[in-house]
Amino acid sequence: MGLFTKDIKTMDDLFVHQLQDIYYAEKQLVKALPKMADKASDKQLKQGFLTHLEETKIHVQRLEQVFKMHGAEVKAVNCPAIDGIITEADEVAGEVEDKKVLDAALINAAQAAEHYEIVRYGSLIAWARQLGRNDCASVLQKTLDEEKATDQKLTSLAEGKINLRAAS
Repeated sequence: MGLFTKDIKTMDDLFVHQLQDIYYAEKQLVKALPKMADKASDKQLKQGFLTHLEETKIHVQRLEQVFKMHGAEVKAVNCPAIDGIITEADEVAGEVEDKKVLDAALINAAQAAEHYEIVRYGSLIAWARQLGRNDCASVLQKTLDEEKATDQKLTSLAEGKINLRAAS
């Protein structure tokens, strides 16, 4: 079921489809974050990726909980957006030799993923509320709050030292 197919007829269909989309995205990020941590040279950045990996595993569990709460099958659908973000991050990382510049590139890639997740979770929360599923919305809100906090930590790292080192 694609986003612009006839399979999505109702708000409920849209909600479930986007749950499946973000579920796929989170599972892909569980695979990508250890690789990003390995490539990072800054210790805080490396630890940040590993910490977010553990959070992301919890995000997957929360999504499984929301599927069950909503009475929907726990299922992922391909998410070309997150695949593209991860592919681009891999390509850029492969082209950067200077480790300081690589750290800046890794933050950029991580924030692209975070921003995608923030958009998806924001919409899912709004739709859950519209569907009368405040229980689902509250579970999703926990994850949205964590995604926003991660994005802020990445911004602080970038602006605090990583970008300065990369530019010198």
